[in-house]
Amino acid sequence: MSEQDFEQIYRRYFQPVYRFALSLTQDQRQAEEITQETFFKALQSLGKYRGESSLQTWLCSIAKNVFLSERRKKKTESLDSLAERRDEAAGPEEQALAHAESIRLHRLLHQLPEPYKEVFSLRVFAQLSFGEIGALFGKSENWACVVFHRARNKLQQKEDAL
Repeated sequence: MSEQDFEQIYRRYFQPVYRFALSLTQDQRQAEEITQETFFKALQSLGKYRGESSLQTWLCSIAKNVFLSERRKKKTESLDSLAERRDEAAGPEEQALAHAESIRLHRLLHQLPEPYKEVFSLRVFAQLSFGEIGALFGKSENWACVVFHRARNKLQQKEDAL
């Protein structure tokens, strides 16, 4: 694979991988670092990519592993404290609304058991297809769809109980 081919991959998949990393970290700087490390690792191991899943799924899988590795190293704080970080680019009103909504959603999401929590995050925040989510888990597209809808129903029930 040439540098030009990899550059096209980078341009095409940067945003989806970044959104996925942002959904994991809730921190722009950390998401950028994870995205950068993801593409660096992908470049190093591109020969190992066999096309069993989509390129985006493979890259998001690398990003997830980078995130988990960093999390283990730093023993980072919980999802609730990650959700408290603010988007510095937004104005004060947008920050306050986004902050409150983010905390509310992540508190509800944090209460869900796995795989509901991760499948919901992958679908909503990383905007992966059900096929790609299923591939990440080694399951079917239908499995991912069912788990997502169950997660959404569980979140709705928790929200209605508030």
